[in-house]
Amino acid sequence: MMKSQKNNHTWIYLLATLIIVATSCKSLQKAEVGAMVGGTVGAIGGSLIDTGDNDYGTLLGGTLGTALGGYIGSKMDQQVKQIEEELPSVAVEKVEEKIYVVFNESNGVYFDSNKYDLNISSKEALQKFSNILIEYPETKILIAGHTDNVGNDEANLTLSKKRAEAVRDFLIIQGADKDRFTIKYFGEYEPKFTNDTPEGREGNRRVEVTITPNAVVKN
Repeated sequence: MMKSQKNNHTWIYLLATLIIVATSCKSLQKAEVGAMVGGTVGAIGGSLIDTGDNDYGTLLGGTLGTALGGYIGSKMDQQVKQIEEELPSVAVEKVEEKIYVVFNESNGVYFDSNKYDLNISSKEALQKFSNILIEYPETKILIAGHTDNVGNDEANLTLSKKRAEAVRDFLIIQGADKDRFTIKYFGEYEPKFTNDTPEGREGNRRVEVTITPNAVVKN
């Protein structure tokens, strides 16, 4: 009797998970949805001969984790693809579940010397970026400001903060939820390139964006 109740609960949980995930992933490829279905059906079949409490919990946790992990990974892949298409000059990279985007003077987000106001070209690039962020609301966004080493280091720290805030504020004005954003600023203290050349300093004057799945999606 106890085993029958467990199996009934397993059916309910796993099928509910499959329905929620599959219907949420409107843009998934058929093969991806098929993999979810196949994995869930296989897990259900295995649950019919499961007899141990630990195995039961492992089954549910593993199946839920696999389905949700596939969903998150697919959504993040889609965002990377759209960023690459909409902003081809921007440096973008996905590492595990995180997306790293670097905006600098060579790819459309440019600040005048010792200024933090966004100019027209910067707004055009960030407008495209904001549209993508709005389309995928299930993420958190960290914006980090950096400068080269020209000028006072304390002033550069303040400047990097104001530039990161300017990018964040513009994205919020375009419609992105303000609660998704976190700001960090490093001034000249985390250079990616040498500050001994004009090209290196240009690369160090940058705003980096890190996109991660939010807690609701991950849990």
